[in-house]
Amino acid sequence: WAMQRVTAVYIALFLIYFLGAMLFAAPADYDAWKGWLAHPLMSIAALLFFVALLVHAWIGVRDIFIDYLWQPAVRMTALAVVALVLVACGLWAAEILILARI
Repeated sequence: WAMQRVTAVYIALFLIYFLGAMLFAAPADYDAWKGWLAHPLMSIAALLFFVALLVHAWIGVRDIFIDYLWQPAVRMTALAVVALVLVACGLWAAEILILARI
């Protein structure tokens, strides 16, 4: 419960910052985007955002599956599929952040 709330707060704060930055000082082209994302503070903030988003999604989906999928085999299969999708999304986000730093 606490982790769900903590990740929700970080996601909300990051999105407020991101939307404000896009509204008032949006990068003009790809190189500007890459430079903005490559800044150490922005890279760390974005990495924490993606981790928080994935943890938040996992907890929410897990709780829904526990509440509504009563058969253990179906629940475990569904959780395994969601876990694989979230790991793939996490690896994709890491690739984006790594490539922005190169």
